[in-house]
Amino acid sequence: MGRVAAGEREAPLIELYERYATPVYRFALQWSGGDRQQAEDVVQETFLRLWRSAERFDAAQSSVRSFVFLIARRVTIDLHRRASVRPEHAAESVEAADEAAGGEAAERIVTGITVREALEALPPKHRQVLELGFDDDLTQAGIASRLELPLGTIKSRTYRALRALKGELDRRGIGA
Repeated sequence: MGRVAAGEREAPLIELYERYATPVYRFALQWSGGDRQQAEDVVQETFLRLWRSAERFDAAQSSVRSFVFLIARRVTIDLHRRASVRPEHAAESVEAADEAAGGEAAERIVTGITVREALEALPPKHRQVLELGFDDDLTQAGIASRLELPLGTIKSRTYRALRALKGELDRRGIGA
């Protein structure tokens, strides 16, 4: 962000786009109820605004990820305003609902996307035990039975998978 704010445009913007375009698209897709065109519009407008407002970024106040998603959230609200039949009322209701939840809905979507990306970054055997435990609601004994592996192996994989997941989440800025 500092390089963009200093006037360097091409390389740092490409780097930011490569890192955040897909998560912003997923966020916008969920927020828009699956409207791909609107999600693409959100991505485009987010990066345009990011470029224009790079000098306002303060690393002491937020991470780059938070700054990007703050812009994406604002873009989403603005697009809802424009698309509405009754702009004033729809914009007010979207913004009021978002403010009433303290931005929690947007943050939940962003966190969910980030967790899914972190999970996808894990080695398959680690991802598999976590998905069976969380998605299929299996106990470690149930996972061992399903995978036909010793319970000790599943316990070790689960421990390593959780450590790896924590590392991935830390790298993405949402570590505990």
